[in-house]
Formats: sequence, C-alpha cells, structure tokens
Amino acid sequence: MTPQDLKSIISSGLLSFPITDFDADGNFDVRSYASRLEWLTPYGATALFAAGGTGEFFSLVPGEYGRVIKTAVETCYGKVPIIAGAGGPTRQAIAFAQEAERLGAHGILLLPHYLTEASPEGVAAHVEAVCKSVTCGVIVYNRAVCRLTAATLAPLAERCPNLVGFKDGIGDIELMVGIRQAMGERFAYLGGLPTAEVYAASYKALGVPVYSSAVFNFVPATAMAFYRAVANDDRATQSRLLDEFFLPYLAIRNRKAGYAVSIVKAGAKLVGHPGGPVRPPLTDLTAQESEALGELIRGLGPQ
Repeated sequence: MTPQDLKSIISSGLLSFPITDFDADGNFDVRSYASRLEWLTPYGATALFAAGGTGEFFSLVPGEYGRVIKTAVETCYGKVPIIAGAGGPTRQAIAFAQEAERLGAHGILLLPHYLTEASPEGVAAHVEAVCKSVTCGVIVYNRAVCRLTAATLAPLAERCPNLVGFKDGIGDIELMVGIRQAMGERFAYLGGLPTAEVYAASYKALGVPVYSSAVFNFVPATAMAFYRAVANDDRATQSRLLDEFFLPYLAIRNRKAGYAVSIVKAGAKLVGHPGGPVRPPLTDLTAQESEALGELIRGLGPQ
C-alpha cells in the first residue's frame, strides 16, 4: 500500500483503536487479541490502529509490540488495513515504525513523544526523522507535547511526501481551522479527541469528517450508527445517542485521569469480550462504575 493509498483509505469511514488484550497476570494474550479483531472486523471500520493509545502502546515493551502488530496484520490480512502506533523518543519511535513496516503494517500513527517539551523545530525534526525511516504512509497525532502549527507543517509536508495524515487531539479550533485552510487537501484529517463522537459534528463542519472511535471496541453497531448519522447530517439520531449514551458515558469516563482507556476495557468485558486489566499507572473502573456503564450498554440493545 502506497502512502497515497493510505491517505485515500483514511479520508472516509470510521476508524478505531482495538484494545490490547492482557491475561490475568498482565501479559499479552495473543489468542484473545486475535479473537477480538475477528469479532470487530465485520462491523465495517475503514482501518484499525494496532497498539494505539487505547491499545496501551505506552505500556508495551519492544518484544510485545512486535507480537501485537504481527497478530493484527495476520488476523486482518485481506479484510481491513492495520495502522501501527509508534512513539516515544525519536530513535525508539523509528525502531517501532520500522518494525511495524517490516511486519506488514499499512501505515504508522506517530504518537507524541513523552515527558519533555520541545521547540516547534525540534518536534518537526522528530516527525521528519520517523517519516524518513519508513516508506509507508505516516499520520501525525497532534496532541500533548506534539503541537504542530500550519507554519511548521507546510515545510514538513514538503520534505516528507509520505506524511499523509493529520490527527487532532488538542481541540484548539483556531489552530485546526488554520491548519485545514493552509494545508488544504495535502492531508487526510482525523478527529482524535477522546470520545470523538461528542466532537464529530463540529469537526465535520471544520472539514474534518473522519474520526476514530474508542467505543467501537464494545458497542460497534452503535459506533457505526453514530458515524453514519454524522455523515448524513442526521441530527435526530446524533442527539438521541448523545443523550442516551455518550454524555452519560463521559460522566463516568471523566471521574479519573486515564479512564479514557480503562472504561473501554470495562465495556469490552461487559459485552463478553474481556481484554484483561489495564496496566499501571492506569487503574480499572470500580465495580459501581462498571455497573453504571453496563446499564448504558444494555440501554442500547443488541449490537
């Protein structure tokens, strides 16, 4: 798959981040992960992100990372493209990206580097180094310490033809409008704020019609129905699902830092596709919080 092929694929349709399955001891569970991908694939996501943020990339060690990507590529071969998360310090991000490409991933989602702040020039150099280390398409995730602007992206795009996607996880409307206006159709644009459905209609109006859904992990039919409602400007369906599910869901998710991942794992367990506990420093939902989530899921009906 060429970078332009990847750009075309992620320019429409719903994307998602499968959770990474761990067993009771917290080790990567290959069989459970493969089973999860087999369950989710028929629902119609345009592409899946393996070892993404919801997949706890930040807690994986190098040996596990390769097994996660390999399992995803082999399980989804010929069914749905796999985009691999990669991040951390520049040399580490390069090593992950090259390993993912070697294993057959169709593209790279470049997650933010961690801990240290950096100048715009430094962040651009980091992104450029990763892009030039692979031949596949790269999507940069603008979030946290990775904050690119139109002024930084324009020369970066010139130097890195395989940088084909821009995913926004900051939520700065002025910044997003400026980037969209300046870069035009140079990138495929993705909404990447946690629980992206809440922002989906607003981002579509900005020229960012595609987003990645975390709830696809446990209510995939509802996630697809909401995406179609946004695509078709079906405000009634959007409003109903926001009131019945997404806003109450946010009330649970916002109780603790890190719950954006924990609540997805809890949801997967509640619908009969458990993926094990989250790894520290994340914490799992309490029994009471899981029950509240279960009530919301039951209210949606069969998936």
